[in-house]
Amino acid sequence: MMIGLGTLINAAAVIVGGLIGLWLNKGLAQRFQDTIMQAQGLAVIFIGISGALGKMFVEQKGVLNTQGTMMMVLSLVLGAVIGEWLNLELHIERFGVFLKTKIHDKNDSHFVDGFVTASLTICIGAMAVVGSLQDGISGDFTMLATKAVLDGIILIIFAATYGIGAIFSVIPLVIFQGSITLLAQLIEPWLTSAAISNLSLVGSTLILCVGLNIMFNTKIKVANLLPALIFATLFGIILK
Repeated sequence: MMIGLGTLINAAAVIVGGLIGLWLNKGLAQRFQDTIMQAQGLAVIFIGISGALGKMFVEQKGVLNTQGTMMMVLSLVLGAVIGEWLNLELHIERFGVFLKTKIHDKNDSHFVDGFVTASLTICIGAMAVVGSLQDGISGDFTMLATKAVLDGIILIIFAATYGIGAIFSVIPLVIFQGSITLLAQLIEPWLTSAAISNLSLVGSTLILCVGLNIMFNTKIKVANLLPALIFATLFGIILK
């Protein structure tokens, strides 16, 4: 099988979903856009909560226990320090502004928000990492094909509410997943089941933050928390 096909399928789904969303956007009154954005935020919140709780709660001898709480706290705190120091949110927003000027659409007030929010939503998570690894190691793009369907639906909604900026999230998606696919042979031996579980837990927590930003129009600097994913993975490798 062709290595990297999964990311190409995923990218195509993002673009197609985004174009459908743009088409729907043209016929939607503002009140419909506002309500859809709230519904979208609510959905993303519950996706994040379900993903996080699914990794935190384990059944042991008929008793429901929690795991990974301290790891999550430490990862988020350390990630926040590094992310804030690097100011990743500002750099991503500047890249969004750069893309906006390149397409000569200076009047689109939602372009950068759409780009940043959609990018964080479709790039964060274990499916992106594990699927890219499978694609790079064996050419198995099944997981990324499944993710492509989900991302396509997400982009329909994002593009319908934020506009064309959401479609440009395909750029970080291709860079992120493509890099993991190309480096899969080197990365795979280090990614233990504990590391992937940690990555999924912290990634779901960040997705929850994205949903809170959409739903309540807050400003959690999710991009500045992205290094937490690295710390979560490292904890899984070191403390396996």
